[in-house]
Amino acid sequence: MTDSVLRLHERDKSSLPIEYSKEEGDLRIVGFWIFLAAELVLFGTLFGTYLVLQSHTAGGPTAKDLFEIGPVMAETIVLLVSSFTCGLSTIELRRHNTKGLIAWLIVTILLGLVFVGLEANEFYTYAVHEGATLSRSAFLSGFFVLLGTHGCHVSLGIVWIIGILLQLAKRGITPVTARKAFMVGLYWHFLDVVWIFIFTAVYLTGWVI
Repeated sequence: MTDSVLRLHERDKSSLPIEYSKEEGDLRIVGFWIFLAAELVLFGTLFGTYLVLQSHTAGGPTAKDLFEIGPVMAETIVLLVSSFTCGLSTIELRRHNTKGLIAWLIVTILLGLVFVGLEANEFYTYAVHEGATLSRSAFLSGFFVLLGTHGCHVSLGIVWIIGILLQLAKRGITPVTARKAFMVGLYWHFLDVVWIFIFTAVYLTGWVI
């Protein structure tokens, strides 16, 4: 009876995606979901702070004065496309295609770098050409802290993906590398969702209000 149960358990495990094939992988992925929940609380706090401070411009530039639709749409499109390529990397992971997984993760990194570059240019333009610095007003403090935190997370995600790429190149797809690739995909999609809220709560409301 015990042998039958063990065989049934092993058969169930073998039908799962590779990142869930080990019990340790299950626990770490659950722990990572908890981490993302904590990150959600962090960004929720930053969103709330920004919305409260949005009208406190202290006579400085307002959202309408600063936000231009072109650069913002470029950032949004690049990040959303990177989410798509990250999803394609997960498909290649399911297919146990190491080369395909690595290729799509590299594309995701390149798009992430473009996004960070666009955002850095946006900050530079605000600070140098518009005089909109972090200390200029409460509105700008909330804006730069919220977007800067998101940008730092994207940068961290890029570094994380690079580390996973090095492991994939050395070891291929294993339960450990698959778990890491899956988790960084969750992290990247989370940042894309946060950006959608930023686009809506920060830029759209800034253009309208």
